[in-house]
Order: sequence, then C-alpha cells, then structure tokens
Amino acid sequence: MAREQGQGRGRRDRDETPEFQDRLVAINRVSKTVKGGKRFGFAALVVVGDQKGRVGFGKGKAKEVPEAIRKATEQAKRQMVRVPLREGRTLHHDIEGRHGAGKVVMRTAPQGTGIIAGGPMRAVFEMLGVQDVVAKSIGSQNPYNMIRATLNGLGREASPRQVAQRRGKKVADILPKTDAPAAAEAEAPAEA
Repeated sequence: MAREQGQGRGRRDRDETPEFQDRLVAINRVSKTVKGGKRFGFAALVVVGDQKGRVGFGKGKAKEVPEAIRKATEQAKRQMVRVPLREGRTLHHDIEGRHGAGKVVMRTAPQGTGIIAGGPMRAVFEMLGVQDVVAKSIGSQNPYNMIRATLNGLGREASPRQVAQRRGKKVADILPKTDAPAAAEAEAPAEA
C-alpha cells in the first residue's frame, strides 16, 4: 500500500517539474449551433519539449481558452518521443515526413544556420532543442497535419549508433571514411 502511494506521488512530482517548456501553436474558436443560439468552445494545439531531444504535441478542447491549453499540454506530455540529435544541435541526416496531404522536408545544417522553418515546424524544432535545421513544408498548411508530418519524419531519424547496433557493426564501420584516402596517399610517396 505504501509503495502505491509513493509511486503516485513520484509521478505527480515528475509531471509538475518545470523541465518541460510548451509552445501554443494554434487556437481555434469552434461553435455548436443549438436551439437557443450558438455555443462557443476553443480548441488548442500545443507542442511540449525539454529542448534536449524530447518533444510531443497535444490538442485540447474546452469552453475556456486556459482549460483547452491545459488539456493540450497534458496530452502532449503523455505523447512525448525521443529524437537523436547530432552534436545536440542538428539532425543526423535529411528526412521527409508525411501525414495526409502534408509533406515536410528537413535537412541538416552547418553550425550557425539557425532554425529555418515556418510556423508549427519551428515550434517543434525549438521545443526539441534543434539549433540548426533547414525545413520546408510542401502541401497542407493545416498546423495539425504539419506537426504530425514533422514528427513522422523525426520518428524515422536514426543515429549512427542505432544503425550500427541494428546491423551488428561498429559505429566506425558505418560512418564515411573521409581521412582514409588522404592518409593512404601520404604514406605511398614516403615508401617509394
């Protein structure tokens, strides 16, 4: 019994920790027509992340804006995913993501480039902790589909360590050998 109480308290403390930051992406006023007129409600789209490689998004609906944002934030925290980042600042490789009619293209970028992405994609990258990326949204401009397409692509992101482990090789075998030909050429004239 004591263990159950301890687990509950630990989970609540973990949820309340301010390690996560959230970004409100879109708010939409929706109405329902009833006998006496119209009833208005609000739908919120929120992206949450720890800026260290974890990100999630959520949507919430309520009669008041703050309640809709709170619901969306809670859902986003439950649906967080981890994305491997190169040097903690950019993607490991270029990727495409799709969801419905939304298609996004994300490319790695050299240091100092910044986040070149629009609207909802920018929010995802900022909450993820990416500092350098070039991204383009093709197709749907719906923020829900853009975020889903972005997370679809990020879900397929693979680090060299993951690829090496999957193939049963070493990381050095996976990465391109750029210095090997130059080193071989340098040694050849010395022997002759």
